[in-house]
Amino acid sequence: MIPNVLSIAGSDPSGGAGIQADIKTISANGAFAMAAITALTAQNTQGVTGIHFVPPDFVQSQIGTVFADIRVDAVKIGMIANADIAAAVARSLQRQPGVPIVLDPVMIAKGGAALLHPDAVITLRDTLLPMATLLTPNLPEAAHLLGTSAATTREEMFDQGAALCALGPQAVLMKGGHLAGPESPDCLVTDRDVMWFEAARTQTSNTHGTGCTLSSALAAQLARGKTPAAATAVAKSYVANAIANAGALSVGTGQGPTHHFAALYSN
Repeated sequence: MIPNVLSIAGSDPSGGAGIQADIKTISANGAFAMAAITALTAQNTQGVTGIHFVPPDFVQSQIGTVFADIRVDAVKIGMIANADIAAAVARSLQRQPGVPIVLDPVMIAKGGAALLHPDAVITLRDTLLPMATLLTPNLPEAAHLLGTSAATTREEMFDQGAALCALGPQAVLMKGGHLAGPESPDCLVTDRDVMWFEAARTQTSNTHGTGCTLSSALAAQLARGKTPAAATAVAKSYVANAIANAGALSVGTGQGPTHHFAALYSN
């Protein structure tokens, strides 16, 4: 049976991130993709120029309507924009216990634009984090959630992952792309274990939407019944291949997108 995955996130009209990237990624990872939109953005590969928030009640209506009719095997939460939308998402999902949730705490776009209001951080941390099966922060996002400085070493990555895990998520995947050096390790932390996923750093500007892509791949793999560790291994391999083949695309003049369907295309 093909699993169904719901992405709750913002829209990126340029197609590299947000809902558009999520739908491509979930589909490429063998699941049926659905979407509830939290915000409309005006953006391209050079940056974000505007954000239009969807009313919280309508966000909640989108989510509730999907669950009223369709079996949902996993949920991915991306851009939630502000505290009212975060609370609406939380209310909706509290009515659906047992569904795996991947929470990508989207705070800042690649070009530097803020995608999360400051007042939403508390709601995200106190309400959504405890509901998450898997939290996927990069190092600045993890530091922001904890009110500290970004990790610069593997030891600090683990310590911050453990601190986030203590806030309620079942597992935390600390993404090490911001570490200095030739390696880009990720650290999967639970209250019982830690696992490192090693990877060489790929020198490329085609990284628009990588966080959205990874979290959506994780949600699809959890929906397929994989453990967080097994889902991470598959999702990281998928993202690495999407980045490695991004040169086949010709999309924009800034931070280009990854190639979500690289495995299906022939050059």
